[in-house]
Amino acid sequence: MGRLSRLPGTEGGEDLICHVDMDCFYAACERLREPALRGQPVVVGMGYEPGNDIGAVATASYEAREYGVESAQAISEALKQLPRKREAAKDAELSVSEAGFYRPVDMPFYESVATEVKEILETKAAVVREVSIDEAYLDITDRTGWEEVEEFCRALKDEIATAVGVTASIGVAPTMSASKVASDHDKPDGLVIVRPGNVAEFFAPLDVEAVHGIGPVTAEQLRQEGIETAGDVAQADPVTLESWFGERGRRIYRFSRGEDDRSVEPRGKPKSFSRESAFAQATADINKQQERIQTLATAVAGRASGRDVLYQTISVKVVTPPFNVQTRAQSLPGPVADAELVERVAKDLFEEFEGERVRKLGVRVANLSFTEETQSQLGEWEEKTDSDSSPDPNRRSGQHSLTEYE
Repeated sequence: MGRLSRLPGTEGGEDLICHVDMDCFYAACERLREPALRGQPVVVGMGYEPGNDIGAVATASYEAREYGVESAQAISEALKQLPRKREAAKDAELSVSEAGFYRPVDMPFYESVATEVKEILETKAAVVREVSIDEAYLDITDRTGWEEVEEFCRALKDEIATAVGVTASIGVAPTMSASKVASDHDKPDGLVIVRPGNVAEFFAPLDVEAVHGIGPVTAEQLRQEGIETAGDVAQADPVTLESWFGERGRRIYRFSRGEDDRSVEPRGKPKSFSRESAFAQATADINKQQERIQTLATAVAGRASGRDVLYQTISVKVVTPPFNVQTRAQSLPGPVADAELVERVAKDLFEEFEGERVRKLGVRVANLSFTEETQSQLGEWEEKTDSDSSPDPNRRSGQHSLTEYE
């Protein structure tokens, strides 16, 4: 994807690459459903079932890490470090204050929350590369300058926290690899900006494992050779590094010196466009609800129009207190691009919720068409519409109790 013209008043010079990494993402998602988990040690286990001791730690909150729980650790080992609250309450030898909450991985739910974050990111950068469910690179060279980038990133962090309810750490640097290291440097809720000309200085004192591409095994091998810091890697003989690690040796040598000529390239095409907005307080005011839907529908249709994309499914998301998520969707007979239609369908889908207290609303268009397909006529749609009013199976509705998954 080609770059846009630089905005007036922004600096020239090096690229501005932003790496956004969500903090303890799975645990953060669980806290969205169970606000009482905030501030508590939370462990999310892959292959874990409530009450058993099998599986592995997928994510441990920072509070859980203080007890020695780490990612990829066996659940049985994690339980030795951090017992479950329920078991601690029943065992006089265990302290409830030094116990935690364990939850099984719920990937569909996490993916739905991640989609909300990614849709915000796509409004902030011309090019976004998703790396995983909880991190992405943004090329913001054409959206801001080095003098304004801190304000830009703080606004981005605030929008993610307010609209989605999770926390992001952000790193900014002239290269992808340096921005990744920067985002890891001051977690959680961090913002680290490494300006052009300062990359080598920033890297020099960091532990060798901080260099992008160096894992625990490689780090241990390097330490055995007396290479302890990123600065040591930068001063090492690249031929020697290549003899030890092959082409990867050359790569980590370049990364440690801030050299990285990769550009941010998107992965695939978006599957949907959506916008969401939370009310300052849950409201049952129908006028406010309708106005918000109109605003969201216009924004979503505008995003699709800006990408020359047609859509065939329109849906709304309604979040009622405490965090009950429900969706309604309607499929059209063929792909369209019609802002008024998006608004009308969204308002129709929302009718069953009118009068309820609502804390957040969302509008989405999906089943996208990126080719020059024939656009369906509105008359066809009016004859053939088929409403699907079932809740989205990928979102769990309702707030769990603290004991449900213990």
